[in-house]
Amino acid sequence: MRVFDYSNIDEKLFDKEIIRMLTELHEYRGKQELYTESYPDVLEAMVRVAKIQSTGASNRIEGIYTTDKRLDELVEEKTEPRNRNEEEIAGYREVLNTIHENYDYIIPRSNIILQLHRDLYMYNSGGVGGNYKNADNIIEEQNELGEKKVRFVPVAAYLTKDTMEQMCNQFVEIMNKESVDSLLLIPVFILDFLCVHPFNDGNGRMSRLLTLLLLYQNMYIVGKYISIEMLIEKTKDSYYDTLQISSIGWHENSNDYKPFVKYYLGILLGAYREFSSRVETLRNKGMSKSERVKHVFETKLGKISKSDILKLCPDISVTTIEKALSELLKEGFITKVGGGRSTAYIRND
Repeated sequence: MRVFDYSNIDEKLFDKEIIRMLTELHEYRGKQELYTESYPDVLEAMVRVAKIQSTGASNRIEGIYTTDKRLDELVEEKTEPRNRNEEEIAGYREVLNTIHENYDYIIPRSNIILQLHRDLYMYNSGGVGGNYKNADNIIEEQNELGEKKVRFVPVAAYLTKDTMEQMCNQFVEIMNKESVDSLLLIPVFILDFLCVHPFNDGNGRMSRLLTLLLLYQNMYIVGKYISIEMLIEKTKDSYYDTLQISSIGWHENSNDYKPFVKYYLGILLGAYREFSSRVETLRNKGMSKSERVKHVFETKLGKISKSDILKLCPDISVTTIEKALSELLKEGFITKVGGGRSTAYIRND
């Protein structure tokens, strides 16, 4: 029987790498208020972009797709969902909005998680949302030949309700005591949630929404501006690998949380570093818009697309960016690579 005791989880997790990551993240949290107060208008544009990216990425991880145009329209509530995939995307948007607007008032008790799951499926007619699983489930993987293999067997359906209540109650108790660093407690809780796998569907998306909720409640709000879900999507193999490693021995209370915790701290660090880089770009607002586009190439390595520049400089119009790119090409400062939707640019040495 699984037992939840988060009171001394830090003693099991501390090592030099985790301490270094925690120290850097604490420093970023200290700086973020300065960032958010300095550029409110531009950061609001970043929130809009991050919502679209987060909604798209978290659903794509689970094989739920639509076109970029439809995704933008759904997230900005300019259209209604047309099919099952779009219903699930619209539901994710609703829960994400709830978290953005009300995170201070959402206590992660089991009944609240059920309500969030209900809202995740508010556009679906199948009655999936807001109910724990009614049958045992398994987590499996499929290789290139289509052969399936069981990766993990979650908690049995009949134990799910009690398990969720015990887990959530223990988490809230330790979080309120502030006896364990929240950056350790949150990924441990998320891994336990995924090992319980409490729903017939939507467990992965719920875990990412809960991640944002708990980070926001502990004043790590970078996920508002930089899509944490997109960073997870880009490192999906590592996500699944560390999840599997850290779930070994879970039912016997002997699993090692470290791989998963380090992965999650790394994702959060990546988000803060990207946020810091964008703020650095914003600090150069005294430059002309063309100069700011050039500055992007001066400060970032590798291929840079027009959409990359839009994300870094959300207050600059597409027309202005295209004009700046044309000028930089004429000057020989950058070179165009690829074509069509894969068009990008690299700085010449």
